[in-house]
Amino acid sequence: MSTINIQQLTRFMKDWTPDEASIAVANSDKYLDYYAGTHDIRLYPEQPVPFGSISHEVARKKRRVESLVDQSVFGLSYYGIGYPFEEDKSADIIVTVILPPDYFLKRQISFLTGQQDEMWTPIPVEEITYIESYQKKTWFYTTDNQYHTIYALKTMEQYLPSSFLRIHRSYIVNIRFIQQIFRDLSGNLVITLKKTEHPPLIVSQTYVKHVRRILGF
Repeated sequence: MSTINIQQLTRFMKDWTPDEASIAVANSDKYLDYYAGTHDIRLYPEQPVPFGSISHEVARKKRRVESLVDQSVFGLSYYGIGYPFEEDKSADIIVTVILPPDYFLKRQISFLTGQQDEMWTPIPVEEITYIESYQKKTWFYTTDNQYHTIYALKTMEQYLPSSFLRIHRSYIVNIRFIQQIFRDLSGNLVITLKKTEHPPLIVSQTYVKHVRRILGF
C-alpha cells in the first residue's frame, strides 16, 4: 500500500468516526500515519509501535482487537479498536480508532479490562466478585485473581449491570457471589462471599437502607 493510499485510508476512516476519535495507521513495527481527533495521544509517523498498544496486539493476534489501554503506554488512556488489513503476503496494515476511555462506559459494561504487572486481561463482569477503591486505585477481584483498572468506583457504578450493588464508599459487590449477610458483635452489617477466600465486607451505615431495600430484607 503506497503512502498516498495510507493517507486516503486515514481520511476515509475519519469520515465515519466521531470528532473525538484519532486514527492511527501502522505496520507491525512503526506508525505510518496519524490523524489527531480531540482525544489526541500524540503519535507521529515512524514512531515504533509499543508493547501493550492496540496496534501491537492486532499485529500479534492477526485479528480485530478492542480494548482499554491505560496511560502507561502513551501517557494518556484510550479505548482502542484495531483492524488488520492485509497489504501483501509479507506485511499487514493496522488501522486503530482511538477514543476517550469513557467511550467504553457509554454502554453497559459487559467486561472490565484488568491489569496485572504488564499484562491486560478482559474479564466478563459475571466473573467479578467485588470491586474496591483502595489507596487511590480501583481494584476488582475474581474468585482467584486481583486486577487493577483505571476507572473510579463512582464512574463504574453508573454502568455496571443491576447484579452489582454499592455497599460502601469503597466497595461494589456482585450480588450473585453473596453467601451470607449478618450482624457482627459491633452491630455492623457484614457480607461474606462464596467461592472465594476474600475477607468479609462491611456495609457502611450510609448504604444499609439501600442494601436492605435492594435485597428485600
